[in-house]
Amino acid sequence: MHIHILGICGTFMGGLAALAREAGHQVTGCDAGVYPPMSDQLRALGIELIEGYGADQMRLRPDMYVVGNVVSRARAADGSPKFPLMEAILEAGAPYTSGPQWLAEHVLQGRHVLAVAGTHGKTTTTSMLAWILEAAGRQPGFLVGGVPLNFGISARLGAPAEAGQRPLFVIEADEYDTAFFDKRSKFVHYRPRTAVLNNLEFDHADIFDDLAAIERQFHHLVRTVPGTGRVVVNGLEESLARVLHAGCWSEVRSFGAAVSDYSARGEPHDFEVLQQGRIVARVQWRLSGVHNQLNALAAIAAAEHVGVVPADAARALGEFQNVKRRMEVRGTAGGITVYDDFAHHPTAIRTTVDGLRRQVGKTARILAVFEPRSNTMKLGTMKAQLPWSLEDADLAFCHSGSLGWDAREALAPMGARAQVADSIDELVRQVVAAARPGDQLLCMSNGGFGGVHQKLLEALQRT
Repeated sequence: MHIHILGICGTFMGGLAALAREAGHQVTGCDAGVYPPMSDQLRALGIELIEGYGADQMRLRPDMYVVGNVVSRARAADGSPKFPLMEAILEAGAPYTSGPQWLAEHVLQGRHVLAVAGTHGKTTTTSMLAWILEAAGRQPGFLVGGVPLNFGISARLGAPAEAGQRPLFVIEADEYDTAFFDKRSKFVHYRPRTAVLNNLEFDHADIFDDLAAIERQFHHLVRTVPGTGRVVVNGLEESLARVLHAGCWSEVRSFGAAVSDYSARGEPHDFEVLQQGRIVARVQWRLSGVHNQLNALAAIAAAEHVGVVPADAARALGEFQNVKRRMEVRGTAGGITVYDDFAHHPTAIRTTVDGLRRQVGKTARILAVFEPRSNTMKLGTMKAQLPWSLEDADLAFCHSGSLGWDAREALAPMGARAQVADSIDELVRQVVAAARPGDQLLCMSNGGFGGVHQKLLEALQRT
């Protein structure tokens, strides 16, 4: 079929486009400010990209319009539609669907889906699980909201099933809503046989009123897992205990707590894996941080459900290279190392800083450079948690551009340890003035951050 994707440069929709192309469909798409790296990846696949959402794209006459959740019925100040193409689709009665629904009907059908959900760590844990299955010779399909360095791509269909086995597909299962016409979480469409509930905190304040509203969506996911399926759940999270207490009809395996089915003993970079108190594996790898130790346990428990024993999973993790933009070293200048990380929620910031602290020791200085860019952070819902999230950093530098709240006031409890800049250039000047050889500059954002990483490296080389 010919599908035309609205919002094709988003991580999820771009991955969907790659899968559709690999499956033999004709794929075209549009977006506002068609942008790399996804635009480059898609063009390399021979996918035609159109700038903007003009109604003239109706001339393409695809079999189906696949609508990303960036699209809405919003109007500009003059009353004109922000997405004229969507208005034309509705007016013409043309066929349209959401990305998750198209994926469920045309890719996931008939596969054993392993879905990784959670407020934090979805991309990393999905990548770990896909790599464990790959190392075990299972050639899984996957769709990840990032680029796992072991694969170099964010999505693929994977191998067809062998006799008597369903093909495996690992997917990052997002709780964000599906589309303007489907306000259910994306993951409700995936119908997994193995579901990982990695953690659960309040997030996405732009669409959820409170934590209970997110817990309800997670329980909708649990309701879709068959009786022979497995729910892998973080045993440290009270919110997830409430989700399961609302009803669970599948096998449950817990991880993280001392009394869980899977637990860890040792440091995050070198630890034993215990299964119901018995040592079954040892993970020795290049990653750090307790959060990654928990991610590993979740991936091991999920892989075991499809026949990969923990010892083999742990060996695979020893070769795991992480995901692009997850503690990625962008360069060194003047003895100062610059990292890029996707952390944007206060808890993610705290665990990321903690992971780096464990890696570099107590004597090296960590300079946290961040922007509150997610919808939740822009609303100021979690601004009071920022000083807590940055406790382990020696200095903090915040880019406050386009915030509707006072970052200086929010960071005031940190005193002279925190500085705020209204522009990227000012932020770079502040950081370079404070940095000295041996420092670790940890840049955190879920966006491009105005190219701050390269700007910092260039400015440091000049000093």
